[in-house]
Amino acid sequence: HAISFQLKQDSVVEEIFAGRGVIHFRVSRNLLKVLEQLCQERHKFGVKSELFDGLKKGTTVVEFSSPNIAKKFHAGHLRSTIIGNFIANLKESLGNNVIRVNYLGDWGMQFGLLGAGFQLFGCQEKLKKNPLQHLFDVYVQVNKEAENNEVIGQAAREFFRRLEQQEHQALLLWKQFREITVEEYQQVYKRLGVHFDIYSGESFHQQQAQEVVQQLQRRGLLKTTEKGTGVVDLSSAGDMSSYSTVLRSDGTSLYITRDLAAAIDRKERYNFDEMIYVTDKSQGIHFQQLFQILLAMGHSWAERCQHVPFGLVQGMKTRLGEVVFLEDVLDEARARMLRNMSQSKTTKEMVYPEDTAEKVGISALIVQDFKGPLGSDYKFDWDRILQAQGDTGVFLQYTHARLCSYDEVLYQSVQDLQPKHLVNFLMTLRLRLFSGVCTVLANGMKILGITPVEKM
Repeated sequence: HAISFQLKQDSVVEEIFAGRGVIHFRVSRNLLKVLEQLCQERHKFGVKSELFDGLKKGTTVVEFSSPNIAKKFHAGHLRSTIIGNFIANLKESLGNNVIRVNYLGDWGMQFGLLGAGFQLFGCQEKLKKNPLQHLFDVYVQVNKEAENNEVIGQAAREFFRRLEQQEHQALLLWKQFREITVEEYQQVYKRLGVHFDIYSGESFHQQQAQEVVQQLQRRGLLKTTEKGTGVVDLSSAGDMSSYSTVLRSDGTSLYITRDLAAAIDRKERYNFDEMIYVTDKSQGIHFQQLFQILLAMGHSWAERCQHVPFGLVQGMKTRLGEVVFLEDVLDEARARMLRNMSQSKTTKEMVYPEDTAEKVGISALIVQDFKGPLGSDYKFDWDRILQAQGDTGVFLQYTHARLCSYDEVLYQSVQDLQPKHLVNFLMTLRLRLFSGVCTVLANGMKILGITPVEKM
């Protein structure tokens, strides 16, 4: 009796009273209704809330991941990939039509260097065998040579000029680089559970970039400097204290020129209601200038464009050393998780342990990345990321797996003990509770971009 008086009622337990050696709890019927609703709606539960009634729904373009061909797929690209995937999943779960765009760095002066470098150090056989590694090796080598050899710099500028002029041989080589790189990246994205509706790139907009320059000229926004470069004055006083360069002195386009063309093209093509760019915070000024120029050109929809910046990851390494390719990180996460699982006494026997280790390892990477504000930098630590306890992705997966298998334990209890009415009541209540928690967990994990596992 004394204990029952100390216990307090709440929205879940609406009555508490003592019996002979036991304490009775009466659970709110409203809770059972919510659980019933949760069981019926499953993956749609929680997204039908009246909280979302005021949110505008429409077409959302999310540009994320966007690695540079033949350059390092560094930690920043991993962050962009999983953050962009989360934003796309979130918008989609709330009823938006989401278009996922991977805007590859497949044009620009680095292709001049790569083209010139491949003609010097490239090998078609190595390119077919291990494309990303070979292109990366060539790029590193040609950059090193270019530091002390002006002839290579000149050859790079010449190759890029040939590309811009659509010269056949240069285009063939560029196309080969791009296609094999995209094929390789698609395999890695598949492992992450990430997909894209469109693989776009700077190359798609190099012709339109010249049209953008002409539009800027017609509107009186383009100015030419003493060096012969084309710039747009962004200063409020019109004194060139702040400007953006949109054209090189040799007439070739720049990254921002192609970004302007891409934004205009997407608006015409998809008539989006909002467009979200996910990149590291160092590009903040670039996007400020991009949106400012679009508005100056008369594109009021630029106000509905948004840059989601994120901080840097420090110290991401594998046993082989500094991270070069995302695949190395995923392999490392899987290998470490597999080792941890084999040493754990609670891990169940499973048919495909490597598959589970991969899913749990990726969950660990994602949760570690999402724990703090996106704009913050953080230090990468494998041991902390893969801990089985605490607020980690591993613990999240263990919780989901345990909830998925709880019904087996209850079923066994029924077989052994047999007091049917009480057990059936407990099963109804508990299973709905566990099933409900399991569903909410699974739904939330999927929005985060995590594939839930059911056995561990």
